[in-house]
Amino acid sequence: MRSSPESIRWGIIGCGDVTEVKSGPGLQKARGSQLVAVMRRNGALAADYARRHGVPRWYDDARALVNDPEVDAVYVATPPGAHLDGARLAAEAGKPTYVEKPMARNTRECDAMIAACARAKQKLFVAYYRRALPRFVKAKALLDGGAIGQLTGLHHRFASPGHAGVGALPVAHSGPVQPPWRTDVPNSGGGLLLDLGSHAIDLLDFFGGPLQDVAGHAARLATPGEVEDVVTFSFRSQAGVPGTAAYNFASHAKEDVMELAGSAGRIAFSVFGHEPIRLETPRGIEQFEFAPPPHIAQPLIQTVVDDLLGRGACPSTGESARRTNVVMDRVLAAYYGGRDDDFWMRPATWPGRRDSETLHSSP
Repeated sequence: MRSSPESIRWGIIGCGDVTEVKSGPGLQKARGSQLVAVMRRNGALAADYARRHGVPRWYDDARALVNDPEVDAVYVATPPGAHLDGARLAAEAGKPTYVEKPMARNTRECDAMIAACARAKQKLFVAYYRRALPRFVKAKALLDGGAIGQLTGLHHRFASPGHAGVGALPVAHSGPVQPPWRTDVPNSGGGLLLDLGSHAIDLLDFFGGPLQDVAGHAARLATPGEVEDVVTFSFRSQAGVPGTAAYNFASHAKEDVMELAGSAGRIAFSVFGHEPIRLETPRGIEQFEFAPPPHIAQPLIQTVVDDLLGRGACPSTGESARRTNVVMDRVLAAYYGGRDDDFWMRPATWPGRRDSETLHSSP
């Protein structure tokens, strides 16, 4: 990256759906930020994106993009299966990287990304954008300010008819067609826990610090395919506060409630909705309403830009995002027969897959 730049010039690897509204325009509109190049293997689609978004250059080769001398930093917006390769390319080109979430398919890949960036002396950020959204920043301020007294519990419950397909998931993840890579393990690293649940797990870390003593279960009960659709786990916060999380992607009902319970009150909110933050204390109920930004990732992108320009610090780094992968690996290890290798290459050995086949074949 240029010495003492006044703005960060970005290049995107993988200008797919996630970059259309959530993040691409955020790179253009953040203060001190420019989007100057995009890449997609299909050159025609890359050219179309560049034309529609007013981006000066496009490529169909990732190596060409990262070596563009006018690109200062790289946003890797591919499915998770390609995050490691994208981060390595950027690091080898001597450029900082901002990677989509989840950070990678497993913790081993996270470690390889962190090591590559460390060798190149480049920063690594991950797109857990909820850490910078005003509604969650407010919830953390209430917690840290003692609004509910001593924290005594952290809990998240999520349920959706994910097994029903289109329209069954939160709006940010639904559309005309659900992208098939989300449950294709070589691309995704697992089921919807990695795509959706990772956001919530990262928030539990944001509120309670690194999660410890994680133990849980995963199963496929009602969804076609091979990946888990129900996951539950327990944990302790950094300060020893017990917590639980439950994700049911094969439920008739919908639910999304995160609760920060305390000795003198309770903070409750949804992770994927935009309802007001609710503070309940003996004095009554207060609600704090925040409209979502037009480009949901822009507040976090601003912190990345400010960090690179020496004007602030980004709250979502490779180190913090790695912790979320550690949790997911621990919870899913039994289902996949371990997750510290290329488990996506050996589906016949997954105990959870075999158990599901036995369950579904029972009379």
